[in-house]
Amino acid sequence: MNITREHLALPGSALRRRVEHLLAPADIHIDGGRPWDIQVHDESVYFRLLTQGSLGLGESYMDGAWDCRSLDGMFYRMLSVRLEERVRGLSALWDLLHAHLVNLQAPRRSFEVGERHYDLGNDLYRAMLGPRMIYSCGYWRTPAGPVAFDLDSAQEAKLDLVCRKLGLRQGHRILDIGCGWGGALKFAAERYGVSGVGVTVSREQADYAREQCAGLPVEIRLQDYREVDERFDRVFSLGMFEHVGVKNYRCYFEVARHCVKDDGLFLLHSIGRDESSNRIDPWIARYIFPNSMLPSPAQTARALEGLFVIEDWHNFGADYDLTLQAWLRNVEKAWPSLDARYDERFRRMWRYYLTQSMAVFRCRRAQLWQLVLSPNGVPGGYVAAR
Repeated sequence: MNITREHLALPGSALRRRVEHLLAPADIHIDGGRPWDIQVHDESVYFRLLTQGSLGLGESYMDGAWDCRSLDGMFYRMLSVRLEERVRGLSALWDLLHAHLVNLQAPRRSFEVGERHYDLGNDLYRAMLGPRMIYSCGYWRTPAGPVAFDLDSAQEAKLDLVCRKLGLRQGHRILDIGCGWGGALKFAAERYGVSGVGVTVSREQADYAREQCAGLPVEIRLQDYREVDERFDRVFSLGMFEHVGVKNYRCYFEVARHCVKDDGLFLLHSIGRDESSNRIDPWIARYIFPNSMLPSPAQTARALEGLFVIEDWHNFGADYDLTLQAWLRNVEKAWPSLDARYDERFRRMWRYYLTQSMAVFRCRRAQLWQLVLSPNGVPGGYVAAR
């Protein structure tokens, strides 16, 4: 739908009809009775959606202008018919141009996502993520297929999968690029007898990780990945590549190659998208993950070409829907006990973020990849763990 100036000059009832027409392919009704239908409380939402696209829809929800009993169901229907491509808004055009012209993930900007997202508060993340504080996709399956794990079991299965893919053994020294709250390093040190270094751009994460790993042969650094200049037996990175940006992908893999020994392995765990782009959803960029970007297979392969052999490329993106559902249940249950600084607008923002993310993975518009990479190829071939 091409939104013209004449459309925006229409009265509210006509704007509503335009939005109804826009939503029709997704089978979403305004003020309908089904869980995925939208209940409008403030008719300004029509103008905001038509002029701002994703940003207007998200901000109007945060402001309480509309509700939906099943946000994830609504988003699933919208994304399944690619509704976001029909109404982008001026903000999306600006984001696209800005990302093209500016290196949003340059070293001087690298700590911004830590300060704005990961430093929100460990109480929030502890409530949402559970005791392991792992902020990446769980592994909700066994060799026989999907199983009904709880979140903690799914995260333990994911961490053990990473360790098995890397062939960790006692005496290995490992590097965790983007170590979060230290859960993966703690698991590897306790279960597999390794030592290691973790780097993060979040002060809150670094402080918490040091407490979690106290007494273990683990060092946690508040440091940009580009500053690491050491050699390790194994390197892994779980859920950090999404913050690197296409202008820096080659540099990222060069750092990883420099840090892993010639007979070592590097495991990359990252959300990915099917088509190459240098932008992310404008609402997500403004409110959740500033300066972030999802890689495509082509962008990833080009960046590592000549540096690594791709030994394994494993996709279990459908598991992220289950992980996000568990996070939402946890955080909704915990809201009454959380600090008052997480007000109602923040709560609606967080709910919007988690449910939108569920839908993205549910309709397979985003993937979760684990790549196992070797500098020179594993002699005799690599046998992938699952």
